[in-house]
Amino acid sequence: MPAHKIFMNLGMMVGLAIPAGADPMLDRGEYLVGGIMGCGNCHTPLGPEGPVAGMELAGRLVEKNPAFTAIAPNITPASRISDWSGAELARAIREGIRPDGSVIGPPMPFVMYRGLSDTDLAAVVAFLRTVPAVDHDAGPSVYNIPLPPAYGPPVESVPEIAPAVSVDYGEYLAGPVAHCMECHTPMGPKGPMIDTDLGRGGFEFHGPWGTSVASNLTSSADGLAEYTDDEIKAMIVQGTRPDGAPMAPPMPYGYLAQMSAEDLDAIVLYLRQLPPLEDG
Repeated sequence: MPAHKIFMNLGMMVGLAIPAGADPMLDRGEYLVGGIMGCGNCHTPLGPEGPVAGMELAGRLVEKNPAFTAIAPNITPASRISDWSGAELARAIREGIRPDGSVIGPPMPFVMYRGLSDTDLAAVVAFLRTVPAVDHDAGPSVYNIPLPPAYGPPVESVPEIAPAVSVDYGEYLAGPVAHCMECHTPMGPKGPMIDTDLGRGGFEFHGPWGTSVASNLTSSADGLAEYTDDEIKAMIVQGTRPDGAPMAPPMPYGYLAQMSAEDLDAIVLYLRQLPPLEDG
């Protein structure tokens, strides 16, 4: 399927509506799940024309390569998560540990999700309990590589970062929330090379659109130095390059388009201060 057509369909994706103003926590959860976190980008089945209507968050094949076949599971109330407690679901999201103790494999971005604040994690869990139940089983994932016993020590608590157009909040949004920095950082034997190559880009994604390569997001000439703020914003939420050419998936453009102007400003502010790194 041509990249521009996938982009157009993702751009029309409107998410998972609940009654407006029903509850501040649910509103926040909807904003996160149906917007900036882009959960449906992996968990919603794709058809020839894009996301399948009425199948939001019902699970799909995300990646198949020699190392693994990754299936993003059904996370609607019709799935096994309906039997999980709120604390169990929260641990699965943030730490990658199921109630039975088994480990969830890649590409779930646990390097980033471990930094989700307690309040945002609670909002995500609360919202997932309200989405329409879809009876669908996408099958199990298969890993031909060993998975770690855990992705780190247990996460006891993560404080909230005050929403603001600030570098700190932009780092939180681009990291734990939208996990931009995981996809745009080269992968090493132990995962994203956050400590040495944060934002350098270069990771390859394969799909029906072909192969796309995560761009350099640092402040170098190979990265964002030559782009204006408005050009960066258009690439993030519209998937449009300065020359008007459409960008390829898997960037969740349709979900990121739901982001508030303030959150987008914070992300750009954060990206501007990333140390410059040349393409690898």
